[in-house]
Amino acid sequence: MRAVDLSTVTWRKSSYSNEDGGECLEVADNLPLVPVRDSKVPDGPVLVFGVGAWASFVDGVKPGG
Repeated sequence: MRAVDLSTVTWRKSSYSNEDGGECLEVADNLPLVPVRDSKVPDGPVLVFGVGAWASFVDGVKPGG
């Protein structure tokens, strides 16, 4: 698997995050892949998903999904 350079991406925190930090994810948009990380550990590991796989996951966790 090839490395993906994420040094210049803009991370977006989950809309379910709260002001206390909560347990949340961050994702980077507008890429050919969807990188996801733990917002509490921004220098930690990143999981990278295909766009289709990520869309299926998001649809599955939505209420009624």
